[in-house]
Amino acid sequence: MITGSLVALATPMHFDGSLDWEALDKLVDFHLDKGTHAIVAVGTTGESATLDMDEHCEVIRRVVARVNGRIPVIAGTGANSTTEAIELTQAAKDIGADACLLVTPYYNKPTQEGLYRHYVKIAESVEIAQILYNVPGRTAVDMSNATVARLVGVPNIVGIKDATGNLERGKELIELVNGKMAVYSGDDATAVELILLGAQGNISVTANVAPHEMSEICRLAGLGQADAARAINDRLMPLHQKLFVESNPIPVKWALQQMGLMKEGIRLPLTPLSEAFHADLRSAMQSAGIL
Repeated sequence: MITGSLVALATPMHFDGSLDWEALDKLVDFHLDKGTHAIVAVGTTGESATLDMDEHCEVIRRVVARVNGRIPVIAGTGANSTTEAIELTQAAKDIGADACLLVTPYYNKPTQEGLYRHYVKIAESVEIAQILYNVPGRTAVDMSNATVARLVGVPNIVGIKDATGNLERGKELIELVNGKMAVYSGDDATAVELILLGAQGNISVTANVAPHEMSEICRLAGLGQADAARAINDRLMPLHQKLFVESNPIPVKWALQQMGLMKEGIRLPLTPLSEAFHADLRSAMQSAGIL
């Protein structure tokens, strides 16, 4: 089982939006050096929605090659077409990813039965560990805890990223799956508390810029050392919040640029961080000891 701090890796780009492979290698090395426990390549933070199929697979391939088995690599392979999700998941398996992260089908607004069948079909089609991903704030689709519980018996569905930020609901989910499926937080601000309730880790945006701190937070919370984990998390809380002043990954890519880890490149319809937010995010980074 993959545990700890799983960074939702941003995808570096040049100013013209083309992919920056040199910066991607540098970013992966940064996480290997700072103790990140696993890398999620081409998820939401990786701008999966604006990468074409070839680019999507090449990012996964480059990350897998650079990591070279030192930590797990989880490939974002979700789509609002079940067929496309299967194709991406098969490609990730062929490349050598350790697992796949599959967001709920956005825009289509499937029923709970449709969600259940979507995930069963992908699991039956590709023999690789698969992690469900529920983020209703971005997809307009909310997979119920009851539907997740129906998927517990599917052998290669091994976890779920719960990005609702609702701790009461997260606690119920942990109890429902009863250790038969890993639960990961997808909300940095509440991740410590969810891990203390029994989650196995955090798929994190903040870990892009504070990998060592997020690794320590997850490690300590996983050991039940609540006070120590909360102390670090309290210092990072302004960063958790300011990294979402505009749509993710706009703020985190600006922060990584300030750290010298990538250029300003981002793809339309996303735009660089508005100047009005620069001072606040810089201040949060300084408070966290990053700048």
